[in-house]
Amino acid sequence: QVQLVESGGGLVQPGGSLRLSCAASRTRFTNNYMAWYRQAPEKQRELVAGITNGGSTNYADSVKGRFTISRDNAENTVSLQMNSLKPEDTAVYYCYAQYEWRYNYWGQGTQVTVSS
Repeated sequence: QVQLVESGGGLVQPGGSLRLSCAASRTRFTNNYMAWYRQAPEKQRELVAGITNGGSTNYADSVKGRFTISRDNAENTVSLQMNSLKPEDTAVYYCYAQYEWRYNYWGQGTQVTVSS
C-alpha cells in the first residue's frame, strides 16, 4: 500500500502563486506516473497535470503556461507550481500515483482557494 501526503494548499489572491507538493511512501514497485487532479464543487474531478518517471509531462489546456509539474524520482515526490492563479482554479487538488501501470493511489486532497 502506498500513501500519498500532500501539502501546500491555501488561500491566495488572483494572480498569485502556490506550490503543491506530494510525497509518496517508498515501495519496491515502479512509480510510472504521478499527477495532480482537481475537483471543484459540483464538478467532476479533472486532470491538471501529469508526469512520467521519464519526465514526460501533460497539462490541461486551462493551465498550460501557468502551472508546472515536476518530480524527484529519488525522493518519490511530485510538485505543482501554480502561477497566475485565477478564481476558477479554486478546487480540492489531489495527488495521484500509478505503479506498474496498474496500481492507482490517491492523496487525501488539499484545498486551493483563489479569491480576493
